[in-house]
Amino acid sequence: MSNVDQTVRPDLATGVAAREVAKDGMLLGRVGDDEVLLVRAGEEFFAVGAHCTHYHGALVDGIVVGDTVRCPLHHACFSLRSGEVLRAPALDPIPCWRVERQGETVSVREKLVASRPARPARPASRPASPTPRSIMIVGGGAAGLAAADMVRREGYEGPVTIVSADDDPPVDRPNLSKDFLAGDAQDDWIPLWPPETYAERHVDLVLRRRVSSIDPVSRSVLLDDGSRREFGALLIATGADPVRLPIPGADSRQVFYLRSFADSRAIVERARAAKHVVVVGASFIGLEVSASLRARGIAVDVVAPERVPLERVMGVEVGRFVQSLHEAQGVVFHLGQTVSSVAGRTVTLSGGGTLDADFVVVGVGVRPATAVAEKSGLALDRGIAVNEYLETSAPGVFAAGDVARWPDPHTGERIRVEHWVVAERQGQVAARNMLGRRERFDAVPFFWSQHYDVSIKYVGHAERWDAVRVDGSLEARNCAVTYSRDGRRLAVVTIHRDRESLSAEVQLERARASE
Repeated sequence: MSNVDQTVRPDLATGVAAREVAKDGMLLGRVGDDEVLLVRAGEEFFAVGAHCTHYHGALVDGIVVGDTVRCPLHHACFSLRSGEVLRAPALDPIPCWRVERQGETVSVREKLVASRPARPARPASRPASPTPRSIMIVGGGAAGLAAADMVRREGYEGPVTIVSADDDPPVDRPNLSKDFLAGDAQDDWIPLWPPETYAERHVDLVLRRRVSSIDPVSRSVLLDDGSRREFGALLIATGADPVRLPIPGADSRQVFYLRSFADSRAIVERARAAKHVVVVGASFIGLEVSASLRARGIAVDVVAPERVPLERVMGVEVGRFVQSLHEAQGVVFHLGQTVSSVAGRTVTLSGGGTLDADFVVVGVGVRPATAVAEKSGLALDRGIAVNEYLETSAPGVFAAGDVARWPDPHTGERIRVEHWVVAERQGQVAARNMLGRRERFDAVPFFWSQHYDVSIKYVGHAERWDAVRVDGSLEARNCAVTYSRDGRRLAVVTIHRDRESLSAEVQLERARASE
């Protein structure tokens, strides 16, 4: 790690003393007009781009693990040797420079031309899997796009098709409830790939189409327009659908749900003239929507059945802290209640009270979109059941993202996680496995949530815990909260402790590896 003053930018081309960079440390400098990070991994020196290619996070604030560097913002991981991005959410590599050491002086030379790293040889004991004649991806979300990206990065040259029910190409979905909804992100920031990239990388993107059924025996799918397409390997990445309110008025034009880019645009349009909105649900989506609407100056009431927001996910301590953040911004909570009807501007609560609203946004959770898997006879388990390679009960058919339930090596349980980074990383692993790599998915889950100027990072997975330890102060917005069961650490929440979040991720990885 590095505690270097980032206002200092030494000229790395002229050389620096090797002792200025501690083992597994970093020095932020410049080469010409480029910001460059000089990294010492063990006794080797590397020079790479200073910023993550996801949200431009400063890598100097991250950590070095082996011959990789991890971003403090959203835990992307890059190879120091090649610049290749090894873990989502970043999809693009960082540049590299040649490093020269003469005695105790280390100098950074010319920028290197990016090249594909050599792939590890397959163990002789493992039989080679045939390369699929084509790859089909069902779903245009995080997992689907990450899978398409990865098969091309792996050098696969066969046909790749993404079939998506959405109107828009795959987008940066976390932004839909955060910056875009708040008015801080432009439309062209939202797509994960520029439009021309699909043609450049020979990915056939089929929008506004659903797969009606999958035939694993004939290796074909039936689309909702009656057409049939064949595949060599298939990934189901259909994600999850918002839970709809079963109440009078839930289908009116006053009620909005947020899942797609079109949903977010529709809310933005209605928000332009709105003064008061009711948000149903104190989930992450509901609270992030509340924060974004408050950023637009709109009064917000939150209605939720819980006694404390997010209590089930993060416990009472963090839940109350998040509630206090919103209350300080003027959000009014109606906890222990639900909405019983929506009629025009009148929202009636289960307790008998009413609220006036220009419109209503519902965020009461999601359900995995398993209809096509169920119709096709795949094994289900509160989601699509997959093995450690993310393969379903049908050989050659994989599932990833919100829809998949997998055996988690860190908890010893089968889990399903509804978070963006997990979906992308699963899509990447599934892509390599469709190409015959047989790679276990063992990444530690990670997600982040933004509430005004407070970012909450969560690593691990704890559905149940018997101990919560707070190191630091929630009120001071500087803490780490550890969730344990039977003395075993399962998850860690951090606020303004990004390096500690990264370190906790590494420790959770190593704890599993040592068992």
